[in-house]
Amino acid sequence: MPPEPARVPIAAPDRAMRRELYLLALYRTLEAALLALAVFGPLQGVFGGESRDPALAAAVAATYLVASAVLLVFSGRASIPLPAQVVVGVLIDIAVATLATHALPHAGPGIAMMLLFNVGAAALLMPLHLGLAAAALASGALVAQYMMVAIAGNPMRERPLAEVLMFSVSYLALATLTNFLGRDMRESRTLAHKRGAEAANLAEVNELIIRRMRVGVLMVDGAGRIRMANEAARILLGQAGSDPHGETARTLPQLSPALAMRVAEWRRSGQTDDTPLNIGDDGNEVLPRFTRLLATDDTTLIFLDDTALVSRRAESLTLAAMGRFSASLAHEIRNPLAAISYATQLLEESRDIGDSDRRLLQIVHQQCMRTNTIVESVLSLARRERAQPENVDLVGQVRAFIDDYRQTCPEENASLRQAGQRPEVPAMIDPRHLQQVLTSLTNNAVRHGHQPGEPARITINADLLDRNPVIEISDRGPGIPDAVSHQLFRPFFTTSEHGTGLGLYIAHELCRANDARLEYVSLPGGGACFRITLRGGSVMLA
Repeated sequence: MPPEPARVPIAAPDRAMRRELYLLALYRTLEAALLALAVFGPLQGVFGGESRDPALAAAVAATYLVASAVLLVFSGRASIPLPAQVVVGVLIDIAVATLATHALPHAGPGIAMMLLFNVGAAALLMPLHLGLAAAALASGALVAQYMMVAIAGNPMRERPLAEVLMFSVSYLALATLTNFLGRDMRESRTLAHKRGAEAANLAEVNELIIRRMRVGVLMVDGAGRIRMANEAARILLGQAGSDPHGETARTLPQLSPALAMRVAEWRRSGQTDDTPLNIGDDGNEVLPRFTRLLATDDTTLIFLDDTALVSRRAESLTLAAMGRFSASLAHEIRNPLAAISYATQLLEESRDIGDSDRRLLQIVHQQCMRTNTIVESVLSLARRERAQPENVDLVGQVRAFIDDYRQTCPEENASLRQAGQRPEVPAMIDPRHLQQVLTSLTNNAVRHGHQPGEPARITINADLLDRNPVIEISDRGPGIPDAVSHQLFRPFFTTSEHGTGLGLYIAHELCRANDARLEYVSLPGGGACFRITLRGGSVMLA
């Protein structure tokens, strides 16, 4: 499956904001401690001066100290929404600052200054409208406290109106500034987390690609230690079952001295040797390629191309080209074949043709039809069309095939006979494909399945083997050597100077298209046997 796109961790920005909220709660606790020290401490006169309302000052200081401690404890709780904690905290700060300024008029400027930081920090963690609302509330509370004192005519009113207005404007300005700063910080943090997640995902994708590459990849440092090896490289080096992380404990000279020498020569001269190299316990033949990881470092990336895999790829390309060529050739054959068939039909209608010649024309016409069927099968194979299997009787199909084949193959070239005692063997296969497979295998037996100076003796048997319908085409020739038997169905493999090596391959592919299996079976007494194992069909009633 393809890797999922990078996702920004949802909890990461929230954790950062909760950490900032915790620092604000810690600062609030420090403010509460200073206020309590100003009210209850031995040097309260130095901190707060004369108190207008000692009872109110004591109540506010004690309450604020407890409230700040509670907020500090709950500031890290993820179960409580962060905006709610910020709003509750700033409301408590504004209320305490207003009451403390009224109770301690001489400490009013300091209290207003500390509240300035609280409002700015709260606006940093809230949306703009909530931050401005908190700043406006703080300004309004400061002005209201000043007006209340002025209306009461209290003689302890020492704060000028300009100071109150400047603090009010500062609350609004600082809330706006810190909110914009906080928004930029959050966007930058989100972008950083997104880029980090993308980088981590990209690193995982790169590691997965390298690990799954069919080309072996090794990373070797200047001392010859293997820092990284993908699965293909470990297989080629004979370390398929080793731990990929424990591979770094071994060195390249220990695993493959020849490859280590090739690397050392490349580092010295900068020239790549294109000669294949045998490495590993199995003697795998590879073509190594080298490149430096960094220009200033001796760390080297080694790419090991398996020559067998390269050969198979080249063979696949050749087969694809041959498939296109076969399709084009088949199309070209159909036109003259149609002309021959049409001319044969016209000759059959002539009254000047004798019975013996008319029989020959019938044979020509039948073979034209058979050749056209073969062309259609080649086209189907080239187009990778699905087979159209039918329920057929193999005994009847073999009998009809032998009768048709005898008309084109003289007795002095080959002797065909049908074996088996079963009256009926039902199976599922495309009859057109079966005709072509039998023709290809029989032609192969006629050419190669005979002793010198003798005609081929070919037996075709339709029977059941382990409850599966089979057709066996056997001959009494010299047989096939074991050294080449495993290559019989490879394309372009032939032991004949005039063969193409495609007959058995096409027969094998046609069997595969019908969910059948074509295999070579050696005979103990000599000769060769090709067995087709098919899918069972239903019993056909007469």
